[in-house]
Amino acid sequence: MNKENIKNFSIVAHIDHGKSTLADRLIEYCGGLSQREMKEQILDSMDIERERGITIKAQTVRLDYKADDGKTYELNLIDTPGHVDFAYEVSRSLSACEGSLLVVDASQGVEAQTLANVYKAIEANHEIIPVINKIDLPAAEPERVKQQIEEVIGIDTSNALHISAKTGLGIKDVLEALVQYIPSPTGDSDAPLKALLIDSWYDAYLGVVILLRIKDGVLKKGMQIRMMSNGAKYTVDRVGIFTPKMQNVNALETGEIGFITAAIKTIKDTKVGDTITDDSRPAEKPLEGFKPSISVVFCSLFPVDSSYYEVLKESLAKLQLNDASFDYQPEKSAALGQGFRCGFLGLLHMEIIQERLSREFDLDLITTAPSVVYKIHLTNGEMMELHNPADMPDVVRIARIDEPWVKATILVPDEYLGSILQLCTERRGIQEDLTYVGSRAMAVYKLPLNEIVFDFYDRLKSISKGYASFDYELAGYMESDLVKISILVNGENVDALSFMAHRSQAERRGRLICERLKDLIPRHQFKIPIQAAIGGNVIARETIGAYRKDVTAKCYGGDITRKRKLLEKQKEGKKRMRQFGKVEIPQSAFIAALKIGDN
Repeated sequence: MNKENIKNFSIVAHIDHGKSTLADRLIEYCGGLSQREMKEQILDSMDIERERGITIKAQTVRLDYKADDGKTYELNLIDTPGHVDFAYEVSRSLSACEGSLLVVDASQGVEAQTLANVYKAIEANHEIIPVINKIDLPAAEPERVKQQIEEVIGIDTSNALHISAKTGLGIKDVLEALVQYIPSPTGDSDAPLKALLIDSWYDAYLGVVILLRIKDGVLKKGMQIRMMSNGAKYTVDRVGIFTPKMQNVNALETGEIGFITAAIKTIKDTKVGDTITDDSRPAEKPLEGFKPSISVVFCSLFPVDSSYYEVLKESLAKLQLNDASFDYQPEKSAALGQGFRCGFLGLLHMEIIQERLSREFDLDLITTAPSVVYKIHLTNGEMMELHNPADMPDVVRIARIDEPWVKATILVPDEYLGSILQLCTERRGIQEDLTYVGSRAMAVYKLPLNEIVFDFYDRLKSISKGYASFDYELAGYMESDLVKISILVNGENVDALSFMAHRSQAERRGRLICERLKDLIPRHQFKIPIQAAIGGNVIARETIGAYRKDVTAKCYGGDITRKRKLLEKQKEGKKRMRQFGKVEIPQSAFIAALKIGDN
């Protein structure tokens, strides 16, 4: 197809503003699928995406549209995730397009993630078309929302489209606007092949499937290709497009988006953002790739039944084939046995991986509390990264500890602002900005990531009755007064329960976990002390009382000394028992104690 008639675009929006529904309507209008094949959220292929109404993997589809000017255009749509954890998916997808549809809910207006993603589109030099969705709702205020877009984002909304993706109102206007405003791709079809690797996933029948955008040259079946980052060479055995069904084609030309398979066995060879070139006529230098995705939150996963260790290992390997942004390595714990330390892009990503493990592979897992990566500067001048609190070096060797901070943007209705500011202050937040957009306040805070990974999002939602929206980006590392809190049960350190906290929060957090464990660990024949300690200094303690036999039951009257003697004897026995007695902490206690959030 003529390059002038190709339009590559993406849909940018906050969660639940109607991205996937709009994609459904566009596919329906262009006849991508028959009425029988059509279903809700057609581009969300995973069950978990459909249930939660969120997009996790970026999906692509090619549509053919006959415009009012008589020409037929090839529209390549990439549907992107809206959640902050999948921001790397968004940046990848945007770099493969020339324009974006900015979808905003007519009743809710601009939200935090709308801002984050639209700024990414602006950075990628996109032509942005504002689309006001859900105008059929009784609470819709399109004029107010247009004004908000102009004030907050600074985009002209005089040509904004009013649509309802659910009823199909205004869908033709969207297609005409795409054809009219979005620039056609640039590139030289006679130059050596340069293709940008947008995504890759594992298919049981085809091997690794690569989604790519041709920047220069032509990609044909049978061609020998080379990955420019690692030099790996493969012969292309299938070239195709998504309509959204897989459909084979002879070649992909400059500006087009499609997929290839080349009998690739491991997904490790297909790095996202890599440049694919022709092995016989390679390009001189690669395209500007993406930054690799960086794990932000870490937690350990252990099987409840240790005999399932190998099953967990295989399951993680299979999951990683479809999600290259998640990484793991083996770990051993004295309390929980063998497991894996896993890195995630954020809390939602962590929750989704856990849910997929339990659903798709039927695994029962124990998850340790989420933690972040700290940078520890030692007295000998070295710097080490601390992923797990159990690996913390001796305090005398530490010069200082740096923790990651984030820049958070919170949009909230005016009446909830006071409690939100209080929450941010409690979590050691530093206010950077506070502005008003109509009746809503936009607060920008710097917050320690450690304070967010526990229950910040849940607290934010409950305080604001669900009206606050929240988005964050990493803002570097800052020195903090951090301590490692160890939990001792009957004098023995339980490594799986140790965690890092700021010194000002240490006592509160230590007391909380001791109180929780007191209710969770069953009573034994002897007293069990539960302590939270920083080094050798105990900061909180709870005691679980012992089961006690009534040894004085057989004494009827007589001298008190007889009773006292029996009680003393029992006390000595309990002392001895405590010395040699081992406390069995049930798995259920670990699971409950490590539940995220301070209830």
